[in-house]
Amino acid sequence: LVMHIANKRTPISGASDHGVSEAFYLDDPEGNGVEVYTDRPPELWDWRDGMVNMPTEALDIGKLVGVLGERSEPYRDAPSGLRIGHVHLRVGDLAPVARFYRQGIGLDLTRERHGAAFMSSGHYHHHVAGNIWQSKGAGKRDPERAGLDWFSLEVVDPAMLDAIATRLREQGVAVTTLPNGI
Repeated sequence: LVMHIANKRTPISGASDHGVSEAFYLDDPEGNGVEVYTDRPPELWDWRDGMVNMPTEALDIGKLVGVLGERSEPYRDAPSGLRIGHVHLRVGDLAPVARFYRQGIGLDLTRERHGAAFMSSGHYHHHVAGNIWQSKGAGKRDPERAGLDWFSLEVVDPAMLDAIATRLREQGVAVTTLPNGI
C-alpha cells in the first residue's frame, strides 16, 4: 500500500512512528483524516504503570521503502483481514467522551496527553481516541455537514452487551436493542 500511495502520488498529510505502529495520514475527499498503519508486535510495545508509550516521531520513509525494495507487489485491493484498528474522534470536551467509553462501554485508558485520551480493551494500544486538538468547545455534530456519523465496536463475548447496556442506561444514555447488538 505504501508504494501504491507513492506511485499514485496520493497526497499524505503526515507520517509518524508511534512506537507501537508506523502510520501514514491521508485525508478523504470530505476532509476526514484516515490513518493507514501497521502495528509492531505487541511484545515490543512499551507499557509503564498501565499506560502505553506512544510517541509521535518522524517516520523514516526512506528506510521503510528500502525494506520493501523490490519485494513490493503491485497493489490490487485491500488485503484480506484488513480492518479498522482504531478511531480518533474530534470532540468538544474529553470528560463526557471518557465517561461514555470508559464507564459505559468499559474501555481502559491507555494513554492521556495534550488534550487527548486513548482507550482500548484487551491491552491494545487504543481502539478509540478522543481529542480536542481542533475542536475544543465544539457542540453536537451538525447532521447537515459531511463527516463521520457513526461507527460500531465489536465485542468478543455477546454476553458483554447486557452489562454495557446497563452501564450506559445508568449514565442516562438511550439504548436500543438490535438483532446483533445495541
